[in-house]
Amino acid sequence: MKMIRRIYSAMIDESLREHRQMALISGPRQVGKTTTCRDLGDVYLDWDNEDHRTLILQGPGAVATYAGVERLSQAPVRIVFDELHKYKRWKQFLKGFFDTYESRFRIMVTGSSRLDVYRQGGDSLMGRYFLYRMHPLSVGELCRNEPAVDGLPTPSRLPDEDWQALWQFGGHPEPFLKRSSRFSGRWQKLRRQQLLREDIRDATSIQDLDQLSVLARLLAASSGDPLIYSELAKKIRVSENTIRSWVTTLRAFHFGFVVRPWFRNVSKALRKEPRWFLRDWSGIDDPGKRAETFCACHLSKAVETWTDLGMGQFELCYLRDLQKREVDFVVIRDGQPWFLVEAKYRNTRLSKSLAYFQQQTEAPHAFQIATEADYVEADCFAHHSPVLVPARTLFAQLP
Repeated sequence: MKMIRRIYSAMIDESLREHRQMALISGPRQVGKTTTCRDLGDVYLDWDNEDHRTLILQGPGAVATYAGVERLSQAPVRIVFDELHKYKRWKQFLKGFFDTYESRFRIMVTGSSRLDVYRQGGDSLMGRYFLYRMHPLSVGELCRNEPAVDGLPTPSRLPDEDWQALWQFGGHPEPFLKRSSRFSGRWQKLRRQQLLREDIRDATSIQDLDQLSVLARLLAASSGDPLIYSELAKKIRVSENTIRSWVTTLRAFHFGFVVRPWFRNVSKALRKEPRWFLRDWSGIDDPGKRAETFCACHLSKAVETWTDLGMGQFELCYLRDLQKREVDFVVIRDGQPWFLVEAKYRNTRLSKSLAYFQQQTEAPHAFQIATEADYVEADCFAHHSPVLVPARTLFAQLP
């Protein structure tokens, strides 16, 4: 099975060459974090390996000696700590290791759950790391394996077989490369079991895993829908606060994410219902819901990658008013609407809401995308009025 060089290889490599800070890499289970970091590193330590765990528990000095701190080297040694957040004192360990050996090592830390979830009660690592959020493969990443940091790239056509594989099997590297329906179904089932029965069980105090599994099934069937906590609480027969806590946990472990409405008044946005999206569109049968989730995942990856690269502060939201006019997505750049996206499976007439909200928000660009439409060799961002564009073309300009 061929290997894919991820866009994150270039991002993390540049970070380690240019900056003293540690690189913290978070992302879903089996998205490629370990493979990417091992390729970049000189020394690899896995908390789940008993021998490595014993070494880490001996403290920073023992790890530094093992990694060759006493040997002469031309450049800092690159060391990878995999799944280190499972260690209760991981922050103290990293702080001590970094402060003592900053000049001798460049440090990568990976975790299947969001590492920033574990920063409660103050962040003792502040100023000592940069966070990189790894996503599954996307159209843009398959078209180029280095990020564009000097503006948006011109689009290029993704081969038809890769486009179809991405749509059918999702962006996690193994099922994308295998391209087998039988394998993909078994892989999805096992991955969900491991997430609920191992990762969440081991890292949280949640006891009602059967009810949590029911919640996960309900959320899997409602990607793109408003997230109404009270209705979910009635169906699962737990309190609304419990549902909110469980949804937060599922988000933290990358099962899905929420997109909130955008208002200039931030407190008003927080009072409105968010929309829920799965991180893996491949298990969604309805083509309309799959197209919307496919779009949401590509846009979520883009805004987080641009933010992690230091290109600004980006956010993904949606638009809806009291008259129930709605646009699926709006990308916010440094507090201002940048472009609007209405997601469709097939080409249809332009939504009137797109032009209305572009005028209201003064966003420079407004796109209505069609997943089924064939690729067009054109720069989507050259247009400033609402325009119908193929998903293949717009996504090829994103990370």
